[in-house]
Amino acid sequence: MTEPLAPTLERRLVELVGRDHVITEADRLLVYESDGLSAYRWPPRAVVLPATTEEAAGVLRLLHGEGVPVVPRGAGTGLSGGALAAEGAVIVGTARMNRILALDPENRVARLQPGVQNTRLTDAARPYGLYYAPDPSSQTACTIGGNVAENSGGPHCLKYGVTTRYISGLTLALADGELVKIGGAGTDPEAGYDLVGLVVGSEGCFAMAVEVEVRLLPLPEAVRTLLGIFASVADAARAVTAIIREGLLPAAMEIIDQNTIRAVEASVYAAGYPTDAGAALVVEFDGTDAGLDADARRAEACCLSAGAREVRRARNAGERLALWQGRKKAFGAMGRVAPDLLVQDATVPRTKLPEVLERIGEIAKRYDLTIGNVFHAGDGNLHPNVLFDRRNTDERERVEAASKEIMALCVEVGGTITGEHGVGVDKRKYMKLVYGPDEIDAMRDVKAVFDPRGLFNPGKVLPDAEVSA
Repeated sequence: MTEPLAPTLERRLVELVGRDHVITEADRLLVYESDGLSAYRWPPRAVVLPATTEEAAGVLRLLHGEGVPVVPRGAGTGLSGGALAAEGAVIVGTARMNRILALDPENRVARLQPGVQNTRLTDAARPYGLYYAPDPSSQTACTIGGNVAENSGGPHCLKYGVTTRYISGLTLALADGELVKIGGAGTDPEAGYDLVGLVVGSEGCFAMAVEVEVRLLPLPEAVRTLLGIFASVADAARAVTAIIREGLLPAAMEIIDQNTIRAVEASVYAAGYPTDAGAALVVEFDGTDAGLDADARRAEACCLSAGAREVRRARNAGERLALWQGRKKAFGAMGRVAPDLLVQDATVPRTKLPEVLERIGEIAKRYDLTIGNVFHAGDGNLHPNVLFDRRNTDERERVEAASKEIMALCVEVGGTITGEHGVGVDKRKYMKLVYGPDEIDAMRDVKAVFDPRGLFNPGKVLPDAEVSA
């Protein structure tokens, strides 16, 4: 059992944020024992839900004074175990910090609290002809604060990049409750160190973002969306390489394999993908209307040359959403196949995709596991979804062994261990595959600058320090 909070500390937290917003009951804490990666489950000592910057800072100050570790948490949609309450931590959630504080269409910026949902920001900006570009698959649920922590991407990061490109300023609450503002309106981004870039992607291990300033983009004038149907994932991957070689720059290129197609089509998210297909490839172009049809025709030709048996083109917004549905709802549909899902997130050179996917298939057969592949093909960001039942000890051990081999394979071909989901708990043991001891020590030193007592999101990202004999 997790040690409960000291009664005095609990009372002071209640005085600060209200009784309803300090959760200590075991049945209510169950909701927070895992994030989107259900393989790991650690119940927190408590969950505290501040509503304002001042409340968040006050909560951290109280916990820090008692030496209690904290884990900032948004919607809990992360897929690396980064929002779990390791080492007896208290979760400080942002569910109530959900206000858009300012929206400046003239300068294309917005200032908001970290608990604002990703799509809600775009909904608020759309009347001004603007939108927020990063679009994780969980964008209807995930929050901007979580996106900042993970440096989230999404299908359209091929053209538009990931979260760090769109964060212009942050207000941070440090472990002891001190508020620090970095970047933001009126600052020169070229002067001094890029502290915003340092914090974005730090996975909540440095501080808690309590206000976020983001850049917005103009809505594209037009969009063209294609769906290619292939006999194999390898053929779809070759089409991706051909499209890039042709000099085209789609906004997105996404592949899902047969296991995933069948799961989607058997669910409420059925999108009309043929279940006998080996793979489906979504290709999307956006921008000014002139030239998009020509780009779409060239991409279609690349798909057909790579072996596509058909290529569908959306004729309106409704058809576009239908073509995307199979990809966007893939993770949710996997719940029909198995109770647990381990999503890996390695990135490999795009030209290595056919080889790596074939070898992942071999790994799945060797360990008698079902793996569904859903991934950002344009930048080689793989998401092998390993389906299993965590109650089965033997299966859990096979999942762990297969995951290790997949990570090693991706590094072997010139890739890395994560593209957008972060390291969290799950991949910290693989950090030594890509970093040497001096680099890892340097990361520890950076964390110590922000969090000298090691109370922010402990047990994440960095491997345990080795103790010399």
